[in-house]
Amino acid sequence: MNDRTMVGAGVSMATLSLYEHTGGQLDRLTEVLGFDPADRRPRELLGKLLGPGGESSLADPPSFSSNVADDTTPIEFSVAFDTTGECAVRVLGESAVPSAPRDFLDSVAAEYRLDTTRLDTVSDLFLPPGERQGPFTLWYSLIFRPGRDPRIKVYLNPQISGPAQADSLVGEGLRRLGIPGAFGPVTEHALPRAGQDSFAFFALDLDRGPRSRVKVYVAHEAADCSDVERAAALVPGVDPLQIREFCAVLGGGKGPFRDRPLVSSYSFVEGHQDRPGNYSLYLPIRSYVPDDAVARARVQAILAQYDFDGEKLDDAISAVSGRNLRNGVGLISHVSLRVGEFGSGITVYLSSEAYRVMPARRRPVLGVSR
Repeated sequence: MNDRTMVGAGVSMATLSLYEHTGGQLDRLTEVLGFDPADRRPRELLGKLLGPGGESSLADPPSFSSNVADDTTPIEFSVAFDTTGECAVRVLGESAVPSAPRDFLDSVAAEYRLDTTRLDTVSDLFLPPGERQGPFTLWYSLIFRPGRDPRIKVYLNPQISGPAQADSLVGEGLRRLGIPGAFGPVTEHALPRAGQDSFAFFALDLDRGPRSRVKVYVAHEAADCSDVERAAALVPGVDPLQIREFCAVLGGGKGPFRDRPLVSSYSFVEGHQDRPGNYSLYLPIRSYVPDDAVARARVQAILAQYDFDGEKLDDAISAVSGRNLRNGVGLISHVSLRVGEFGSGITVYLSSEAYRVMPARRRPVLGVSR
């Protein structure tokens, strides 16, 4: 059995800290995917992101309730399978000191040559002083590829000043970043259903390479496949059949998906200001399966469809968790399909389950037309 906590299942690794637990998972994950074990930067960046809160014992209640994961763990892993044949390991995380969300960024910006210019340009919009609303303030994505320097992305909350302000914040953010023409097409394709489609994230790569992205994410409540096909059509060349099959294989049908929402994202880079170059669809598979064994089978099917190596998925799952996949749901939390001119592939997201394993469902998952 590996070093994780199963609260409520009779197993408690009380001697482990949050950092020790998640750091061990990350070490094993990078090892099985072919990273140089001498490269300690992934582990070091994780430790800096968690900060002092990472030293808290898993035997104690979480120091704060993070929305990164269902069990409040402020860390989630993912493995990105690229059509180039490469695999990336990513860590989505939130500082365990949420009152000072930029401390991590300030501590690593010089060492990793980060460019915060665009973040600084929109900080007053998305990191306003005073009371903040919504499920989070600032999240980070740590992106690791074998033999390359780590990259970092930030996620900002469009609903930080309330849901009613989300559209205006995103529109103004895009204007300040030099892509004002993006807002209209995005709202037309992805937000036609008032009260059901809404901006969920505004993300920025913290580098200024030729493919450094500005990304906007839209959540689609109770959507069916036709809603996300329409959203995907904004990106030239996206085949609607890809979207339809992705929903059918992973979600078990064409919808409507009434539990956690489907999410669309668009990527904008310099020189492509009017139209996004990439589209991604995120499906929260944990809401539409009874347990992780079913989730794994569905993900293996979609990986095979795109000729990706399913053994790498199993290696990644084993690196993060040693439990029986039928004994919980949410270890495989969601899956994304990305398509477009800036790179295509499948990404599988894996929960740390540091504080709790969510119980499996022993009944049909309702809400999806089959």
